[in-house]
Amino acid sequence: MKTPKLSLKSLFFFVLFLVTLFHLSMAHAGEGAFGWIYTLDLQPKGELEFEQRLQLTKQQASGSYNAWVSRSELEYGLTNDFQIAGYLNAYYVNANQNYNNCEDSPTCTSGQPVPVGSWNPAAPYRKSGIEGGSLEAIYRITNPVTSPVGVGLYLEPTIGKNKNELEARLLLQSNFIDDKLITAANIVVANEQLKFAPSGNAPESMLDFLVGASYRFAPKWFGGVEARFHNDYSSYNLQNQTQKATFVGPNLHYASKDWWFTAAWRYQLKGGTCMGAGTAECSNARVWDSHGLNEFIVKVGFPIGKY
Repeated sequence: MKTPKLSLKSLFFFVLFLVTLFHLSMAHAGEGAFGWIYTLDLQPKGELEFEQRLQLTKQQASGSYNAWVSRSELEYGLTNDFQIAGYLNAYYVNANQNYNNCEDSPTCTSGQPVPVGSWNPAAPYRKSGIEGGSLEAIYRITNPVTSPVGVGLYLEPTIGKNKNELEARLLLQSNFIDDKLITAANIVVANEQLKFAPSGNAPESMLDFLVGASYRFAPKWFGGVEARFHNDYSSYNLQNQTQKATFVGPNLHYASKDWWFTAAWRYQLKGGTCMGAGTAECSNARVWDSHGLNEFIVKVGFPIGKY
């Protein structure tokens, strides 16, 4: 087993360094009230913000599975309704005997991004490194502060070590009770090219429906719930469905004048199913592969200033 190029400890201190570096502004922070749902609270024209995300996918059918993803982002408002961003993505995975129904073995070490076919399934797997980069563009068609329903379009291309991806979203948001209650939904479509399959690059696609609500229960504090209705496909453009699963959990958000913080948890409900080429990726009425029983995310944002 190769020694990881970037340990979890090193990744933590790298993230801490970035957070400290960009905590320089006294401007008003943007809102990121949900863990995984994008809203239409964009950066104003000329404003720059740093955002750090750390996500953990944990626990599969058996054994241990801990897959960390770090995303360090800079957001910039080109106009009041058009925001662009760039991400630096990193990962760390530590898995051992975590996956049922793997070929002829009762258990094995697998799950994304563990390589299939080039790794001994009886051995533990640990690896980390810089995954790659992403670009992001969000265009707000209508503003939920001034319209009954806010509508926006989102596009994010990603080039990475383990996969390339092109993701598009339709963003919907409505605010109620003088903006104390935020409701939001995303329709997500993505084409993915996996680079760790035994036959080389493998096509996949995804269709997600994300819905959530968040309520301001105290000054600067929001709390709520969000859900993910997930669908995987073994070909591009939503062809040959292999999986479907449902996740639900709470979120908590704090926003002050010069920084904000969001934490969220999603739990995979029973009832997930696999079909076709993905049949072996299910057990105990849940979906595995790149998914876990629990998903956690923490996000911190610091406005940098006007440029």
